[in-house]
Amino acid sequence: MESRCNRLSFDYLLMLMKNRILSDTLFTILRLLAATALSFCFFYLGNQNTANITVIYTLALILTALHTSGFLYGIIASLFCVIAVNFFFSYPYFKFNFSLDGYPVTFIGMLAISLITSATTTALKQQRKAVADREKALAEADREKLRANLLRAVSHDLRTPLTSIIGSSASCLENDPELSDEERTELIANIKEDAQWLLNMVENLLTVTRIDNNSVNKVKKSPEVVEEVISEAIQRLKKRLPDIQIHIDMPNNFLMLSMDPTLIEQVLINLLENAFIHSGSSAPIDLIIRDQEHVISFAVRDYGSGVSEDQLPHIFEGQQISSDNADGHKGIGIGLSICKTIIQAHGGVITAFNHTDGAEFTFTLPKEKEDIINA
Repeated sequence: MESRCNRLSFDYLLMLMKNRILSDTLFTILRLLAATALSFCFFYLGNQNTANITVIYTLALILTALHTSGFLYGIIASLFCVIAVNFFFSYPYFKFNFSLDGYPVTFIGMLAISLITSATTTALKQQRKAVADREKALAEADREKLRANLLRAVSHDLRTPLTSIIGSSASCLENDPELSDEERTELIANIKEDAQWLLNMVENLLTVTRIDNNSVNKVKKSPEVVEEVISEAIQRLKKRLPDIQIHIDMPNNFLMLSMDPTLIEQVLINLLENAFIHSGSSAPIDLIIRDQEHVISFAVRDYGSGVSEDQLPHIFEGQQISSDNADGHKGIGIGLSICKTIIQAHGGVITAFNHTDGAEFTFTLPKEKEDIINA
């Protein structure tokens, strides 16, 4: 089986090499034929100046060296250019005359141009490949770091509520006769709350999978009405947190923005839910939208205890961060890590800082060309 795979890989590489050779050969032939045809037009229909012909062939030579791999095609093109100038455009026409003054200099000059251009373009191609490989390696390292951070966060966030659900359900089953209606209701409420938290966790994990399945960590965008996306996110959140109060401040003008609406809704839900649960305040949460020249910004501002200064630099890294004002199992690391992944996949930026009366999380989404036109 392994030898068969190796054979298939070798055949595939061989096919790629053949296609590359064929492509370079056709490009060189077509470029030289086009240069010859253009030279005939200039020479026989206009001013019979060999210098003009030399310029045309030199341009064709440079283009050939730029768009082909290696030095061979450039050298062959150099030979053809020198011979063509001698045969077609030097007296006696359509005959070879290697005794012309300056002929060796013309050949050496064109050959030097070909070699220098080929060497330069080869070096540039190698540099581009090295940069692309480096960017790919950095992107893969970021993905691996995200996976590791998510695994650490999930290992805690899933285990603790599951333990609580098992404990509460066991108490209901084993001690049901001794439990009062109030105690029974409290246990069932705890089970529902922990189950809801687990559901939110699963939604976040599915979100990561959805992004990771897209090539180069990009998402499929479509023009969306910002107000509708915000409304849908708040409706979904209020089903989970009926007591949450949100004050929305946004422009009166119609806002369209290219985005993946489901993913941005998840970001808004995560940020608003964190503000409600971890701020330690019952004051309404501000959701502020601003229409700027090249981006639209979204800010979630709470009026609570803020975020510890020690946690701020690492708050989006997916590490488990617990709140002193909420249940111990409800860490905020994974949700904010998901938010950062989504916003970066959209080409935006997300930040967090403390203001005088609490914390504020802000993210921006860039406007596409069609967004600016629609505005």
